[in-house]
Amino acid sequence: MNGREIGRAIIDSMIAGMRPSVKEEVMDFEKIYTRYNVLEEEKKAGLKPEAIIKDMMPSDDPWKTMAYAVFRGDTDTALNELKKALEKYKPQEVVDKGLAPGMNAVTKLYDDGVYYLPQVMLSADTMNTAIQYMEQTIGGKIEKKGKIVMHTAEGDIHDLGKNLAKVFLVSSGWDVIDLGRDVPVDDVVKAVEENKPLMVTGTALMTTTMTAFPKIAKKLKEKGIEIPFICGGGAVNEDFIDTFDLGIIAKKAHQGPKYAEAALKGMSWEEIRKKRHEIAPI
Repeated sequence: MNGREIGRAIIDSMIAGMRPSVKEEVMDFEKIYTRYNVLEEEKKAGLKPEAIIKDMMPSDDPWKTMAYAVFRGDTDTALNELKKALEKYKPQEVVDKGLAPGMNAVTKLYDDGVYYLPQVMLSADTMNTAIQYMEQTIGGKIEKKGKIVMHTAEGDIHDLGKNLAKVFLVSSGWDVIDLGRDVPVDDVVKAVEENKPLMVTGTALMTTTMTAFPKIAKKLKEKGIEIPFICGGGAVNEDFIDTFDLGIIAKKAHQGPKYAEAALKGMSWEEIRKKRHEIAPI
C-alpha cells in the first residue's frame, strides 16, 4: 500500500463515520486528495524546516540529493537518483544511506509539530515508490527490520488511527501485517502465532471495544508469547493499558516506530513500558 492508497483509506474511514448529508459533500476523493505543495506551503508559513534537519541529512551525493527528494516528496528526482545509485551500490545501502534519512527527517519534523499529515503522506509515497521500484527491478524484497501485526479492535470500524500509524511503520522499513478493522480476538492471536512478529498493535475508538486488548494479551501470554502490545486510539488511556501485561500505551501514531526500534534492540515489554516516556516522547 503506497502513500496515496493509505491516504485514501484514511479518508474512507473518516467518511464512514459521517452523517449521510455530509458524506454526499465529500465522496469525490479526487477533490479531497489534491497534491500538497510542500515548498509553497512552507514558504507561506515562513518555516525553515530544512535548517532544523540539516544535521540529520547526508552531506554528499548521491545520498544527499536522494534524501532531500524523499524529504520533499519529489518522487521523480528520488527515482532518478535511485537508478544511478543502484549501478554502484547494494540495495540495502541505498535504503539506509539515501532513502531512510529523508523519511527520518520528516518524522522528526512531525514529532516537533512543524510538519503535519500532508507532508508525511508525500514523503511516505515517495519512499514507498522507491522501495517498490527496487523490488520490481532487482527481484525479491528489500530487507525489512521485522514484522509487526496491526489491527483495529473487535467491534470497532474506526481505523483512521491504525492507518496513520501504518504510514509511519511502513515508511520506517517495517514489514506490516495489517489485519484490518473489527478483528476478532482469536484472529489477532492466530496472526501473531503464524507470523511471529516483533510487536503487535491495536487501536480502539470506543471504550466498549478496547476491552478486547486485555483478552488478546491474556491469550498471548497463555501461549508463551510475550511481545510488546502497543495500544492506542481515542478511547484508550494509560491507566487502563497498565492494568494488563504486554500492554503499552501509544498516544500518537508516530510513536510506533520508536517502540518497534526498542523491541528490535531486545527490550522486553516491561522495559519498554517502564521507559516509554524516554523511548517515545510525544
